[in-house]
Amino acid sequence: MTFEIQKNQFVKDGEPIKLISGAVHYFRNMPDTWDDIFKKLLAMGCNCVETYCAWNMHEKVPGEYDFTGRLDLGRFIRTAAENGLMVIVRPGPYICAEWEFGGLPWWIQTDETMEIRCMNPTYISCFDRYLDRLCAEIRPYLTTNGGPVIMVQCENEYGYYGDDKEYLAYLKAGFIRRGIDVPLFTSDGTSRTDILDGAIEGCLATLNFGSRVEENFKAHDELFPDAPKMCMEMWDGWFDAWGDSKHHTTSAEDYAKVVDDMLTRGSLNMYMFIGGTNFGFTSGANHYDKFLPDVTSYDYDAILTECGDVTPKYMAVRDVIRKHVGKELPPIPANREKRAYGKITLSESIGFFRALPLLSEPIRADVPRCMESYGIGYGYIAYRTTLNRDYTDTKLTFESLGDRAQIYLNDTLVDVLYINDRLETTLSAKAGDVLMVLCENMGRTNFGPKMMRKKGIAGRCLLGGKIHFGWQVYPLTMDNLDRLTFGEESFRESSAFYRGSLNVDAPKDTFMLLDNFKKGFVTVNGFNIGRYWEIGPQKTLYIPACLLKAGKNEIVVFESDGLKGAPEVEFTDTPILG
Repeated sequence: MTFEIQKNQFVKDGEPIKLISGAVHYFRNMPDTWDDIFKKLLAMGCNCVETYCAWNMHEKVPGEYDFTGRLDLGRFIRTAAENGLMVIVRPGPYICAEWEFGGLPWWIQTDETMEIRCMNPTYISCFDRYLDRLCAEIRPYLTTNGGPVIMVQCENEYGYYGDDKEYLAYLKAGFIRRGIDVPLFTSDGTSRTDILDGAIEGCLATLNFGSRVEENFKAHDELFPDAPKMCMEMWDGWFDAWGDSKHHTTSAEDYAKVVDDMLTRGSLNMYMFIGGTNFGFTSGANHYDKFLPDVTSYDYDAILTECGDVTPKYMAVRDVIRKHVGKELPPIPANREKRAYGKITLSESIGFFRALPLLSEPIRADVPRCMESYGIGYGYIAYRTTLNRDYTDTKLTFESLGDRAQIYLNDTLVDVLYINDRLETTLSAKAGDVLMVLCENMGRTNFGPKMMRKKGIAGRCLLGGKIHFGWQVYPLTMDNLDRLTFGEESFRESSAFYRGSLNVDAPKDTFMLLDNFKKGFVTVNGFNIGRYWEIGPQKTLYIPACLLKAGKNEIVVFESDGLKGAPEVEFTDTPILG
């Protein structure tokens, strides 16, 4: 296959072609579902699939790379090709995507000389190493090497962020130097200034929007009258943040009309075809006036649901695409089976304070510092100190918190602080009392100028207006729960781990409902399926069938805020997203 851009059109094998693509993130969907997703993409009339690449998943530790399991980008591309799909790859290094830190690895924050997304030498040295490795994965699958990858993105929505043209030129030259010889492109907002700051000569400029095709192409038409018209992110829904009043949804009919308008104008990539899931601690956040962390589900009200089911939006868009391609489409694959396994009791538990020394070794510190300075990027961090005198109605204040802090005196919860509400509390305590601050990182900002905000206690912590010295710090990555020793006694602490077993005859997709719990995260057979929070809008957590096994399955819940009832969870066959 050959693919190129000739003036104002895409050309495949010498013939003009309209790209009809859908976004699928391999790292948000399990590998055993990829083939089903691609077949549903084909059955809707698409000829292409697009994906971001998540740097922070592939290089969790500097210089160590992982392209296995759901991070196997090569397998994802091969599976797409086996289904007859072309592939668009968007490597970043920054991707936004409502993903933790916009896809950047947390550890780049540990260097105080770091400035992201510009010609900062420290940043360049980090992403150059990563792109060397990533491009080695992509290069064999380029159309120029007989593969399905037709285009590769150079940065992402840079026009929203900055104006370092030298940086964009460096990235473009770097892809070319690494043998990426298919067309390169940028994608940006639709205003003239967004395009001017984000586009770079030699890369096709594409746009991101969700409605009003003609209006949104006005500036692009003036700046690039002879270029192909492509909406690289035609938004079909939106993401949810914890505390939203409801799950975001959009009209199937309205979106189908936008697809119709765009296909009359040019090519498109529907964002998202399937959203998938922010497993573990991978959800990002927005931070403008308020910090808004994203929920675990990335359902997005997309063309397919989080678990891959066909939607009314799918059917409406399929009718539009059929009209444009002028041929019958393949049959739609059946939805994967879901199972309601019922309720189980998590009969074993261990209180947080007994678990603490099993999960972490304390680090002595003169004063509390941010999470990143102790060598961890995700999860929780606990700061503990013994008070050396009495305090009466004394202010405990924090310059910054990332993002939520529970304040304990002698292992009893006395207050909860959240970055959006307040950064101080009042304490009364005696000499010898133990003060502990348990901080939760709820996801790094993935968009805008506050991305580099640190987690844990960042900045000064003052007690009575003075610096209190002498702390023990416990980093809590929460990826080592196999160290815990559970018992069957009841715990009245606000924070505890609960364990139970789910017995299944045949593993099927299911959804976990935690009505008796308030806030925390869940692991299934050691795999972190994500956060829950009673404030919603999301009420169930998706558990793909591949995470279960026939027979006994271990369920562990970390509850940080205290139970509302018995430690019971329910497995249903229907998601509740708000």
